[in-house]
Amino acid sequence: MRSVTVETWIAASEEACFDAARDLDLHVRSLAHTNEQAVAGRTSVLIELGEDVTWRGRHFGVMQHFTSKITAFERPHYFQDTMQRGAFKSFVHDHYFSTVNGGTTMCDVVAFAAPLGVLGWMAERVLLERYLTRVLGARALVIKAAVE
Repeated sequence: MRSVTVETWIAASEEACFDAARDLDLHVRSLAHTNEQAVAGRTSVLIELGEDVTWRGRHFGVMQHFTSKITAFERPHYFQDTMQRGAFKSFVHDHYFSTVNGGTTMCDVVAFAAPLGVLGWMAERVLLERYLTRVLGARALVIKAAVE
């Protein structure tokens, strides 16, 4: 199991950042380059505890489906989404928000494991870690721009 962490300081309240991070419409805009769309479950506005969403998008040139569920929720400080179905062996995304210097530090932590044994182990280190860091960073900048 590998993990990536991306921290972003945002000149906005925890509440605004928390809500922007769970806004499915903003998620779609932040991943426009993958053509990602919410296709089942909650498909727009703010996702809540216990709800799931199925995404369809192109990653690594392949159209993929990924279903995640909100499995923990402590507004406005923390929520977690956990993969229910998808290409990963496991995928858990923790979202943390804390007030710092008159704004909010948003911290995304993704713990993931790829399938396929040794091939998956290599993919985690060679491709997935860097790719997920880039995607989380780009998404954080869209959230930052939306709430500042």
